Order: sequence, then C-alpha cells, then structure tokens
Amino acid sequence: MGASKTDHFTDRQNQLATLAKAIGHPARIAILDYLIKVDSCICGDIVNELPLAQPTVSQHLRELKNAGLIKGEIEGNAICYCIDEQAWRKFQGILNTLFDEYTPKKQSCC
Repeated sequence: MGASKTDHFTDRQNQLATLAKAIGHPARIAILDYLIKVDSCICGDIVNELPLAQPTVSQHLRELKNAGLIKGEIEGNAICYCIDEQAWRKFQGILNTLFDEYTPKKQSCC
C-alpha cells in the first residue's frame, strides 16, 4: 500500500492541520468560547446557547473531542464537556511556534 498524503508532512504540520480543521467552523469556535466562559457544561447547555439543533451540536462536539481540544465525562444521563487544558496548551505552543518562525524581511515580497 502506498504512503498517504499526510506521510509527506511533519508531525507538527499534521497536528496543526488537524487542530485547524477542528476549529475551522464558527459553531466550534462558539462552543470553545462558551466552554472557556463557563469552564464546563452539559451538552444541553451548549444547545441552548447556539442556534443549532442538538444533533448538530453533538457532531461539532465530537469533532472537537476527536481533535483533543475538549474532553467529556458522563454524569448521569448527560455528558459534561470542558477544555482539555493539556491539549489546549499543546495547540497554543504549535501555533506560537508557527508564528514565531516568521520574521519580516526588509523588502516587501510583492
């Protein structure tokens, strides 16, 4: 079997692409904003905050969880979500590294 397209890129590039894809939808940004504000919540709380149906919110939560940005624990018949602090810091570090690598040139490129 041949190499996948992601095999041609570094781990950092693949991680950054996965995380960027996870936050690449305004509903997911809204969910992260809400989780940051309340520190943790039940899925139903998020549904009440967003103009989206519960299955759609669940799908966005699943994408964020699969990317590792949030985590959830079962509490009774609901799931309580929160920011995964360790993953959050890792993502912040990856983004900072990307931005820190750029140094403006003395000449304009265009």
